Amino acid sequence: MKHDRPKISDVARLAGVSTATVSRALSAPERVSEETRAAVQQAVEATGYRLNLAARNLRHRRTGGIVALVPNLANPFFSQILSGIASVLGPAGYNLLIADTRTADAQTLLDYAEPSRADGLIILDGTLPATALQGRVPVVEACEWVPGLPAPRVKIDNRAAAGLAIGHLADLGHRRIGHVAGPRGNVLTEARLSGTAEALAARGLPFPEEHLYPGDFSLDSGREAARIWLDQPAATRPTALFLASDAMACGFIGEVQRHGLRVPGDLSVVGFDDIELVAHISPPLTTIRQPRTEIGRAAAERMLACLKGETREADTVLPVELILRASTGPAPA
Repeated sequence: MKHDRPKISDVARLAGVSTATVSRALSAPERVSEETRAAVQQAVEATGYRLNLAARNLRHRRTGGIVALVPNLANPFFSQILSGIASVLGPAGYNLLIADTRTADAQTLLDYAEPSRADGLIILDGTLPATALQGRVPVVEACEWVPGLPAPRVKIDNRAAAGLAIGHLADLGHRRIGHVAGPRGNVLTEARLSGTAEALAARGLPFPEEHLYPGDFSLDSGREAARIWLDQPAATRPTALFLASDAMACGFIGEVQRHGLRVPGDLSVVGFDDIELVAHISPPLTTIRQPRTEIGRAAAERMLACLKGETREADTVLPVELILRASTGPAPA
């Protein structure tokens, strides 16, 4: 027996309103009264009506998709940000599409910025070319940002966050504090490095060139930084390290432990991000917590505002938190 698919007219008849009112209640609920919204919702549930998103998108000349450009999908740091984005876009009727910028060439990036491919871009990679992204579809930058790209930004104060880490180590009595940086030129790397240098100077502590170690936010680069640190004289090398990512901190700790050193007995370590793993390593990592889910939600909310034609120039800056665990302790005697 054939069952006809419920139509919008069925919903209207049951709710006692016009089809135009049903359409408004479903696509722009703020434009109808709460009583009308409730009546339409009850009728939708009773009839089993399903909104034809493809048809609606065609009428409104939109794709129904927002593309998030991520620099490394294998990095667990991005999972909560993407979850936060999806939690806002989904209820608003948008699909979240995700692209790894490491595997996309310049032409692919240009294609993502076409209105026929996406209604907007949420950028999490600060190394992308501004010229390829500007003026095509609405853009929001989250966590990282592209210099020269005039777009709303959702971020943290990376300099102040680095200051929290350095202040904690200095308060524990450490006077030789080193830093493992991210890839040079990256906006996060430079902000955290500047914050480290400023905080050390404010405390009257030295920051010689040999206490700055290269990295790229990865586990392997943390291990390599540890090898450099291990080769330095024990009497002059740092007794505490602040690393610009949790992944590097994990690699660093693992390498020094393999050489028989104790964390925090011989060396204190602070990471950055508070990814899920670091509460479960040995020792659990002291780190700077970024509100990753909130970053994602705020970025999605700003994107929805952009799609409605709302503009707000000021950046959204979210607070960070120093999470104290067992990888930091008093400076060794």
